[in-house]
Amino acid sequence: MPDILRREDLDFLLNDVFDLEELCRRPFYAEHERADIDAMMDTAERLAEEVFQPFAAKLDANEPTFDGERVHIIPEVPAALETYRQAGFPAMAFPAEIGGMGLPYMAATAIGAWFAAANGPAMGYLSLTGWAANLLATHGSEELKARYLGPMCEGRYFGTMCLSEPQAGSSLGDIRTRAERREDGTFRLFGSKMWISGGEHDMSENIVHFVLARIPGAPPGVKGISLFCVPRILPDGARNDVRLMGLNHKMGNRGTVNTALAFGEKEGAVGWLVGQENHGLACMFVMMNEARVSVGLSAAALAMTGYLHALSYARERLQGRPLTGRDPSAPMIPIIQHADVRRMLLQAKCYAEGGMALCLYAARLIDDLRSGTEEDAAEARRLLEILTPIVKSWPSEFGLRANDNAIQVHGGYGYTRDYPVERMYRDNRLNPIHEGTKGIQGLDLLGRKVPMEGGAPFRALLARMRRTLAEAEGDEALSDIRAAVAEAVDGAERTTAAMLAAAPKAGAEAFTANATIYLDMLGHVTVGWLWLRQALAARRALAAGGAGREAFLRGKIDAARWFCRYELPLTHAWRGMIEGLDRTALDTPPEHL
Repeated sequence: MPDILRREDLDFLLNDVFDLEELCRRPFYAEHERADIDAMMDTAERLAEEVFQPFAAKLDANEPTFDGERVHIIPEVPAALETYRQAGFPAMAFPAEIGGMGLPYMAATAIGAWFAAANGPAMGYLSLTGWAANLLATHGSEELKARYLGPMCEGRYFGTMCLSEPQAGSSLGDIRTRAERREDGTFRLFGSKMWISGGEHDMSENIVHFVLARIPGAPPGVKGISLFCVPRILPDGARNDVRLMGLNHKMGNRGTVNTALAFGEKEGAVGWLVGQENHGLACMFVMMNEARVSVGLSAAALAMTGYLHALSYARERLQGRPLTGRDPSAPMIPIIQHADVRRMLLQAKCYAEGGMALCLYAARLIDDLRSGTEEDAAEARRLLEILTPIVKSWPSEFGLRANDNAIQVHGGYGYTRDYPVERMYRDNRLNPIHEGTKGIQGLDLLGRKVPMEGGAPFRALLARMRRTLAEAEGDEALSDIRAAVAEAVDGAERTTAAMLAAAPKAGAEAFTANATIYLDMLGHVTVGWLWLRQALAARRALAAGGAGREAFLRGKIDAARWFCRYELPLTHAWRGMIEGLDRTALDTPPEHL
């Protein structure tokens, strides 16, 4: 039984639910066929199983170290990354004109899921590089792109994002790193950055840092932030004035070196402006938003592999006897035959597979943005605006709960290092914090994205959901699932309208006091809708004969029914709390805590 990912799940989402073949018929992706993508998926699955997964536990137990001069990483990491590079995967989602394969983003996302599940900490270096390369391709000057973009797409140069500072954390308006202008058009940077993943190592020819800083005289707050490209090695081969101050030691994701960096302890770190002055945060959002989708994918992938490990264990572990026949001399039964174990597995399955559907749907929207008609692209942009905080946060929250269930299924073995599920839980626990905490995502969703453009992104999401509800109308086998999703969608619309109507009188603090709960609510409604889409796709496949997948397809319908019966009802209580702009957290004084 597979224990990284299940190929059937990815094929089902790509082909039965989100219609990859339709993407490949578009002129933008016309050079790709499903058979070619299937072959790349085969390669990804093989490399994940044979190269990346075997040293995941070793990397966790032997995190990077710093001896005062060099960072030391176990040799399996650079060897695996070189194998990945030789397979051409770093370039798969980039357009051909910059040396990429031009693969549909949804297919590249599914391929990436194999490595995120097998050994996410090792893959972190190249994931960061991909986000940085997209940022450079979008906002970099022609000179910077000519110098760095090709080597980054090839995986020879690595990239980082340098936002946070020790005193500021997520409050980017309070950063202090300054960038002083020089007559030759470059800048010299002075300051320090914290929590920089991949900030120092010897596994690449260069490390290209993208750094937020202030130019003297810039406006205060986020309106005065600029973005700079600061390579570790300068074009003349000299080492830039960037120094590793130390490593951060984390509870999980230990194999991705996490650093504190000092810029400009001597003459200043040489940097080049990216984009316009004082518009650095807007430029950085290209990288941040891609990172947020990738964090959601990592969380969903970890949830899926944890679920598969628990499923395999439950089928093999003998313990207890049926409640209806408690003969102590009778043979013990596999624990999967106990109802509560199946309950935990069903919940984990719903969270893991629902999260993966959410991430691949977002990836499909990115393809629509790139390759669709002007109307398609405009709608995809709106949908991505409102879905990005959900894609980042929902798998991070509920995928982690799937990993918690995987530990519970293993019982006492679950929290030992004899089994990998405790490591997966620790790795996944970082994702609710990565790339903007869950609370920040809730504020972004409710405070910015819901009211955006007069509510156009929210209405676009509701319209997509109601299109699926119309498609499911009349299918008696799915009537209960459809009814539950319809009630949840209508409820989300009513609650959001009531909150927006009450906001002017209640004030911003009361409106956003329960933004995180709103995030959970709309996330559950969105995943419920995607489970209905999966159930419809399963029904179509079964009607076409099932092609040997009958148990798998019926399992999708069972999971959709579970989610709608056990998870969607939670949204009722959440809506009641947030619709009334409950002030309990807001009104509890700090001294009462």
